[in-house]
Amino acid sequence: MRDKNLYSVQAVVKAIELLEALAEDGARPTAQMLSTRLDLSRNKTFRLLATLETKGLIGRGEDNTTYCLGLQAFEMAQHILKSANLIRLAHPIMEELARKLDEAVYITVMSNDEVLFLDMVDSFQEVKAVDLVGKRFPFFTNAAGKVIRSVSSIDLFHRAGRPRNLANPKELEKELDEIRKKGVAVDFGGLGEGVCAVAVVIRDYAGKVVGALTLLAPSFRMLQERLEKEVIPCMLEGGEQLSMKFGYSRVYA
Repeated sequence: MRDKNLYSVQAVVKAIELLEALAEDGARPTAQMLSTRLDLSRNKTFRLLATLETKGLIGRGEDNTTYCLGLQAFEMAQHILKSANLIRLAHPIMEELARKLDEAVYITVMSNDEVLFLDMVDSFQEVKAVDLVGKRFPFFTNAAGKVIRSVSSIDLFHRAGRPRNLANPKELEKELDEIRKKGVAVDFGGLGEGVCAVAVVIRDYAGKVVGALTLLAPSFRMLQERLEKEVIPCMLEGGEQLSMKFGYSRVYA
């Protein structure tokens, strides 16, 4: 077995050790204290501090000589906790949908202009869609991204920084409007040839979208009658159940 230490980058290791030191209760070390603890020269310590401060991961105390975790570090921690909580709450409903429909069910979230597939409960079918856990895709290529964007970014096409490779914004805007009205997105081939995706949004107590439940299956099993009478109703019900776990209620939407 290869030694993992052979592949470690010392600057990254030291940066993590520095953040760990700042994360300790009541920690407000000076640069000299960090230099001693990390066994680094003062010059390397200051360069490391300056880099992390530029990225917002650390900040300075009121005396300007001590250091603490920055706002960006706390925001990253919140994102990690939110994702973990989403998976914890979603998994039982994903299992129920996967067993009921015998298809793979994912929990997906938006990361900038991409959809990230966080977790999956697989089916027992012999023919399955490819495992996408950990994969990212441009939101406009698939049902999960479209259903999230349809209710979270109505002004998407009127702001600067529109996603690149977006061939027809007006056509997509019209499609998102239709998805918003139906509450569900369906696509064939968006995530690969012969793959069908069905996605519904998950909302929190304030009505804000936190992600999407997404079913993936080979297209030949997703006949129109099955989609309309079985798959879509089950997915909508699952999405509503999970939203309720986050405190969402139609009354306050």
